[in-house]
Amino acid sequence: MTCSISRSRFRWLRQFCSLFCLVAGCCSLPAARAQNLDKPLQSIDEDITAFAYAPDGRIVYSVYRRVKTKVYDALEHDDIWIQDAGGKRRRLLEGQKYARGTQVFSYLVDGFRWSPNGHFLLAELLTTTVLDDSGKTEDSFQTMVYDDSGREVRINKGENIILDAADPFFLPDNATIAALSEAVKPRQLFSLKSTRIDIGPVKSPHDGRTFRDVSPIPGTISIVGIEQDRAMNGPPRLQRLDLFTDNDKELATLENYEGGLSVSPSGKKVAYFIDKEVLEVRDLTAPNRAARLRIGFGVFRWAPDDSRIILKRAAEKKSGDLVWIDLPTLAPIPANHEIPVAQPTPIPILHGLSFRDFALSPDGRSIAVIIPGKRNLLVFPLSR
Repeated sequence: MTCSISRSRFRWLRQFCSLFCLVAGCCSLPAARAQNLDKPLQSIDEDITAFAYAPDGRIVYSVYRRVKTKVYDALEHDDIWIQDAGGKRRRLLEGQKYARGTQVFSYLVDGFRWSPNGHFLLAELLTTTVLDDSGKTEDSFQTMVYDDSGREVRINKGENIILDAADPFFLPDNATIAALSEAVKPRQLFSLKSTRIDIGPVKSPHDGRTFRDVSPIPGTISIVGIEQDRAMNGPPRLQRLDLFTDNDKELATLENYEGGLSVSPSGKKVAYFIDKEVLEVRDLTAPNRAARLRIGFGVFRWAPDDSRIILKRAAEKKSGDLVWIDLPTLAPIPANHEIPVAQPTPIPILHGLSFRDFALSPDGRSIAVIIPGKRNLLVFPLSR
């Protein structure tokens, strides 16, 4: 396996950029002019299915692999690797050797989450299991737990797998894992579940409540959630909850919820799409302070200082261009008044080229992207 990519592999970038500049004039923007796409800081010449930055800047990533058995010749079993800032790599999981019991199964890595101390790693898998000789299958999701040396972290001395665990994340103690359990299929509503590495499942004080989405508040045992009744008749409600107490607070009743719930790095703001055009941002310490921005639906990541976001103008797992969006000052909203909708000017990143996925480094100084097609991973310095 090689870590370098020849200059010829970037020909499509140069050609596309030249055409884009002629048509859209994007090269007149300082953000585009400062970035040299021929010289990434790092590159991984593999078919990447998911990746994530560690707190210290390392990158964990999964590589698409097909494996054969005596009966099946197209099973998917991703490998998992870690690359440090100097480009050195270590494989955590060799997919073709990964087996659980006697059942045949296929899996893809859907995402990663690091513990706050950077020593433990969660890998969420989308799994299809063959149930019987007739070929009947069942789809599920589960989470694997590793340390950063590649050792399996066994839950209560058992397996390193948490079944029915979607969108997992570590709490500040680096030992408790919270996740979503499917309550209404297919992935319509979820309940909360928690697991400690040493003792296993922990009972939730919020049993019976269902959510469309949750996002952890950094450095706390609290989350922000979009709660919805099981029948999905009532409006979605924005809630703040402690995971291990019955403390909760309703922050707002929403007109609608389209997706993307995310708490800012400081834990002071939350943002989410209320429809396919408008992003709503709220102050978690003063929920009546809010703003709305018409930016179009997509996937966004917060800048480290909470002042702006990077938006990929496409749905998850789809390719789209990347832009900076500056966030306005949040203002108090009088009772019974509509929140005004601003229309910020997007600032193109990386010459307006399209990418399948992206992530900001923890210090905000670089951006990792997955290019369409071969899905290689490239890391570039990030300028404004």
